[in-house]
Amino acid sequence: MLRVLRRGRPRGSVPAGAGARGASASAGSGAGWAWWEAVSASAPVAGAEAGLVALQAASGLPWWASVLAASAALRTGLTLPLAALQARVLARLENLQPQVQLLAQQLRREVSACAASRAWTPQDERFHFRKNLKRITSELYVRDNCHPLKASLLIWIQVPVWVFVSFALRNLSIGRTASEGIPIQEQFSVGGTLWFTDLTVPDHTLILPITLGLLNLLIVEIFVLQKTRLSRIQKYATYFFRGMSVLMVPMAATVPSAMALYWVSSSFMGLLHNLLLRSPAFRRLCRIPLTKSDSDTPYRDIIAAICTKYSLK
Repeated sequence: MLRVLRRGRPRGSVPAGAGARGASASAGSGAGWAWWEAVSASAPVAGAEAGLVALQAASGLPWWASVLAASAALRTGLTLPLAALQARVLARLENLQPQVQLLAQQLRREVSACAASRAWTPQDERFHFRKNLKRITSELYVRDNCHPLKASLLIWIQVPVWVFVSFALRNLSIGRTASEGIPIQEQFSVGGTLWFTDLTVPDHTLILPITLGLLNLLIVEIFVLQKTRLSRIQKYATYFFRGMSVLMVPMAATVPSAMALYWVSSSFMGLLHNLLLRSPAFRRLCRIPLTKSDSDTPYRDIIAAICTKYSLK
């Protein structure tokens, strides 16, 4: 199990250049605006615009319904399979932890014996333990096809898609494109429903922004409730996403209603998929391995945890 490794020499630090440090605030602001415009005019955003226009033209739905349909299609057809993959990888990693802990204990004994025979310093002993443990866990990840990076694939695809569609809806709302001679902005101005009949202006009632914040907070809280104990990183991530959920409310209150509607529908579909992935039947369908943390009554457990946490009867 143990392999004696040669420690590499620390690399020298590279002196940082001083030329870029004197950039002015106005130049930084201009660069930020240039970045915004570059993304807005990028090929992925143009593709998202064309897809939205094609979906609305093919379905004949009003624009508010087309936005909902696009959100549901992207969430179900693209991110749900990735979420199932993420759950499969995380389940395998959870089932792998007892074996990793056992091998780590055995490796610790071997490293201690080798350190005594070779007169290693404590630093050398820690170095060889960490290097060999990393090698062992990497081999287990390959064996079980559950490298942690695969669990992050969802966010690396979901976030860019969300950004591109958001920019596409913004462009359509301000009239950057046209369809069959009729400006899309004009279609958006009468393509809403209920209290947000004009999709080109913000929702001044704040119903959509507040709904967005509540949905995102609910997603975060459901994740927290299913964990008996959070690691330090998970605690920081929980605080971060709670803050982002609150921050999204004023952001959604200043963008066109088409964007706010897309954000609300995307979060709603995310919540549904989050609950769906708790279902034992759906997890079996997706070939997600059983773990110790799995429950036969996940929804009842969520309700009970909410009632316990907030003292609801």
